[in-house]
Amino acid sequence: MNEVALPTLTSLCKRRGFIFQSSEIYGGLKSCYDFGPLGVELKRNIANRWWRHMVNSRDDVVGLDASIMMHPDVWRASGHLAGFSDPLVDCNNCKERFRADKAPKIEVGQQVTYKNAKKETITAVASRDYVCPVCGGCDLSPERQFNLMFRTHLGPVDYTDDIVKRILELPEVNKENLREVIDSVVSQNAIYLRPETAQAMFVQFLNVLNTTSQKVPFGIAQIGKSFRNEIITEKFIFRTAEFEQMEMEYFIPPGEQDKYLDYWSTERLKWWREIANTPENFQKRAHEPEELAHYASGCYDIEYMYPWGFDELEGVASRTDYDLKKHTEHSGVKLQYFDPNRPHPETGKLGYSYTPYVIEPAAGLTRGVLAYLCDSYRSEAKTDAEGKTTERVYLKLHPEIAPIKAAILPLTKKDGLPEVAQQIFAILLKKGINAKCDENSSIGKRYAKHDEIGTPVCVTIDHDTLSDNAVTVRDRDTMQQTRVDIDQWVEEFAG
Repeated sequence: MNEVALPTLTSLCKRRGFIFQSSEIYGGLKSCYDFGPLGVELKRNIANRWWRHMVNSRDDVVGLDASIMMHPDVWRASGHLAGFSDPLVDCNNCKERFRADKAPKIEVGQQVTYKNAKKETITAVASRDYVCPVCGGCDLSPERQFNLMFRTHLGPVDYTDDIVKRILELPEVNKENLREVIDSVVSQNAIYLRPETAQAMFVQFLNVLNTTSQKVPFGIAQIGKSFRNEIITEKFIFRTAEFEQMEMEYFIPPGEQDKYLDYWSTERLKWWREIANTPENFQKRAHEPEELAHYASGCYDIEYMYPWGFDELEGVASRTDYDLKKHTEHSGVKLQYFDPNRPHPETGKLGYSYTPYVIEPAAGLTRGVLAYLCDSYRSEAKTDAEGKTTERVYLKLHPEIAPIKAAILPLTKKDGLPEVAQQIFAILLKKGINAKCDENSSIGKRYAKHDEIGTPVCVTIDHDTLSDNAVTVRDRDTMQQTRVDIDQWVEEFAG
């Protein structure tokens, strides 16, 4: 079967060195994960493939690697400080904290049954049309807005003494003025970890434009980490507080947003499907009007069929001219493009300065790792020479993103076989191919291990190799073995 349960995949990722729980020896840190030796290779291979496709293979897109920490006015201008928040609710019954907009919907007046102090309670949903996602109860705290950005401070000054001093100066201390003192002191040096990579590309629009001589339409691309203090983190690495994005802002003339939104949403779906085993598990879904962000004129989600169903992998949004105009308004710097060949709409004369519109394909790199792991997972029954049936698990990863491209396996650790293996291994490394020379355990166990981590081919050196200069090449997917001359195989495999 090709489907995989999330706990099964999570176990494989830890056992084989793809993904570990962060700080595991100290009990772990919720929603934080470390990419192990194989996971980091898989992630980098996906990112490199995206960069080649989006930047290196085009002449209208350039790259940027912006700082994670930015001036706080960037987030004021973009609206993140005021509006980047979720409605937070506490369940008074089971003490679960959850987002109101993600809770199970129940009609007001409908009766629900839930356990209260180990007793079943039946009550009607009163004023709110949702219940607790854990216990199903409707004894809930008031909704309060929770900003998703991580706040920190920049500089060597510890503001603790200033807070204490200001509190001691208060004629009386209560909840309201205490909070006001703390907020006023902390906000003086407060900065935020970016919740998205997009804003740096808007802020640096003029610098990129002036130093590259690009003409609209053109794009700025970036791969980097973002941080969101999510209320609910879930589904392994699907929703975490720290994640990586592959994002591009494509600046276009006003009025052409529908054309480019269709182009980029189609292009991005095609890209995900190109190396997928089950392309139909990737789909494009248009947002309903009520789903659109306030700045968007249209949006598509590229979704993948995860073990729990279709969910977002990438968003392709038409952001209009909202961001550039907001940063122009707050910074006082005109973020515009002058087109000498575009007629002025009022005078008809050639030469017109305007604020470009933007199409934004924003993909989750971390989610991409999860999607391709799910897509590649295979489990099948295998019968050995003695008639015993066992389970064979392998990752059918496309060779372009597989962490290890080839495993070089000497049949034994003696008789000169390891030396031949090391010679082949050295040639592959010199050509920049991430291979692995593996001498440990039986050949069958080594095959099984490399199947499970997605290595496309295994090359076995046996005693006949010393006389015929040939190796046995085993294909991961079919398990077929072919005898090939060493020099011929290296030339075909390594180019």
